[in-house]
Amino acid sequence: MDSHMMINDEFNSNFLNPVNCGTCDNSTDCRGDFNLDAVHSNDCYAQYDCPCEMAERHNFGGSYAAGSRIPRGAARPRQGPSPRNNYSFQPVFHERTNMEDDALLSDNLWKLARKTGTLNMTNKGMSRVPERIYDINEPDEDSKKANLVQLSISEEDAWWNQVPLENLDLSSNALSHISPKIENLLTLTVLQLHDNALVALPPEIGKLEKLVRLNLGHNKLSELPIELFSLPELRHLNISHNEFIELNPDISNLHMLEFLDAGNNNINSLPGGIGFLVRLTALLLANNHIKELPPDIVYMRSLQKLDLMKNDLIALPDDMGLLRKLQCLYVQHNDIKELPDFEGNEALNELHASNNFIERVPKDLCANLPHLKILDLRDNKITQLPDEVCLLRNLNRLDVSNNSISVLPVTLASLAHLISLQVDGNPIKTIRRDILQCGTARILKTLQDRAQAKGREDGGAEDVACSSRSAASSQQQQQLPPNMTDKYKLRHTRTLAVNLENLTDVPTHVFELASAEKVHVVDFARNQLIAFPPGLQRMSNLVTELVLAHNVIASVPIFISQFTRITFLNLSNNVIKDLPPEFGLLNTLRELNIANNRFEFLPKGLYELQGLEILVASDNHIKTLNVAGLEGLPRLNTLDLRNNDIEYVPPILGNLTNITHLELVGNPFRQPRHQILMKGTDAIMSYLRDRIPT
Repeated sequence: MDSHMMINDEFNSNFLNPVNCGTCDNSTDCRGDFNLDAVHSNDCYAQYDCPCEMAERHNFGGSYAAGSRIPRGAARPRQGPSPRNNYSFQPVFHERTNMEDDALLSDNLWKLARKTGTLNMTNKGMSRVPERIYDINEPDEDSKKANLVQLSISEEDAWWNQVPLENLDLSSNALSHISPKIENLLTLTVLQLHDNALVALPPEIGKLEKLVRLNLGHNKLSELPIELFSLPELRHLNISHNEFIELNPDISNLHMLEFLDAGNNNINSLPGGIGFLVRLTALLLANNHIKELPPDIVYMRSLQKLDLMKNDLIALPDDMGLLRKLQCLYVQHNDIKELPDFEGNEALNELHASNNFIERVPKDLCANLPHLKILDLRDNKITQLPDEVCLLRNLNRLDVSNNSISVLPVTLASLAHLISLQVDGNPIKTIRRDILQCGTARILKTLQDRAQAKGREDGGAEDVACSSRSAASSQQQQQLPPNMTDKYKLRHTRTLAVNLENLTDVPTHVFELASAEKVHVVDFARNQLIAFPPGLQRMSNLVTELVLAHNVIASVPIFISQFTRITFLNLSNNVIKDLPPEFGLLNTLRELNIANNRFEFLPKGLYELQGLEILVASDNHIKTLNVAGLEGLPRLNTLDLRNNDIEYVPPILGNLTNITHLELVGNPFRQPRHQILMKGTDAIMSYLRDRIPT
């Protein structure tokens, strides 16, 4: 403390009360202004610091003084004051001037737009649309004045070769307003204004009668001009991520509208009359505050996708079945307590209803949704699943995680296409925890064994009697195969599906009839077929999905190469050992499932499938990985090789960056270790790449 006071006293005596140097008149102190003329005439301050500057350095940091080699009794030297020239500069972030915005529309962009009819001004930082854009459809002054000879030399720039502007992209800028001159662009069909700061639109936008697509997402709009709702050709309207509280009832005047995205606003209700949008195929209203749907919403007979997730809905309309073309319904994160029976929604493929307060799954729902592939009911209050769940014959994924289910119905084992069953977070007591942790296949196998045991106890009855339930009558299973010739059903569903009938063969006339009705989905899973039915060849130019899983098929015929439209093929749970070389001709195939067969290697024909995206080959006897062959599958993103006999994983597999989902659990190799496999695909691929020899 004493040494600190000594330093301060010494500083005050030496610096704050300097001795007159004899060359300037600043001998007292410099708390006021000092003579700048003396500074420029080699005065004492040209070589030594101003005392008050030195005092400031002492008060705001001691490093400067500590590192100085100047005696304490002397002022510190410094360089002569640098001249302070008044540079004219623009800061990096500043408000755009009109001149700067206009300069962004270069002559090259201008010429390209007049040549192609498309102008891209996205992400330019504009705060105002360049005025020149509004006159882009008018001839240039130079072009008007030029004579015929001059225009012939540069004919491509001549006014008669100009294309009217049809596509204008002004997205990702800082626009807050659009000029009424937008009415000059009468030929516009596409106008992109998303990701700006728009607070209003001019009424003149209603004069763009050819406009087909308008994107206003990610702005600050709270209303639209009434004139906009008179656009006769508008088919695509995006007003998501704005500040709308309600939709104008006049929106129903957009009779040609096919797509409407009003998600991420503050909309409380939908206007009456919205059902008049009879051409609408997609209605996206996620992240709003809608509590109730208007009754006329079911009049949207063309609606295929309805997104109502993250709203405040407490119920869905009972007559949802009137939306007969509805394929995807998203109602997760609402307050729904009960689901309707969806009678009439036979086309529904996906139903997402997680994070609600649903207590039960209606039995009729299972019977009314024969084409449902995804049913997401996680995070609800469901206490049990009905036995009728087996009627969802095409179900691929069932998620009932985090409910209150204590018993799984054995009828789940009859779902031939179920590849993902999520039951985590339920108090299930009838199946051991280690079995639940083994995944879908093991759970279904356990349920199937129990169903068969129950059948034997009942005197040899079928393990699962879902077919009789679907008929809702006392009809016996032996009478079901004739239904394959039901013309109305084939024509209406475009599907030929017969499961759990113990079929050993299918008559040719069945395929002839299915071909006449333009059937493109064929499903004979869970039968006793020992080979591909010969009559199936008659549908080679129609079939897009073919399912022959859970049979006893030993080989694949050569005529499989004639299926020129097939995209999905499921041959799992058979006794197949190889595929014919001609299999590589299936250029349209995107997903192949050969799990639970007897393959000892991946057939060579697989490596020629240029369009293959998903390959499931788990539960076989595959011993080696042909990475060179896998490199020939540029679109492959999912590779499932679980439970095989692979003893070595080549590190170069990590170079196949197109694979985003890799499953290798259940193989006898030592590296990568189980801990790495559990971390997911990214960790596995990174581990392998790190071990590639350099």
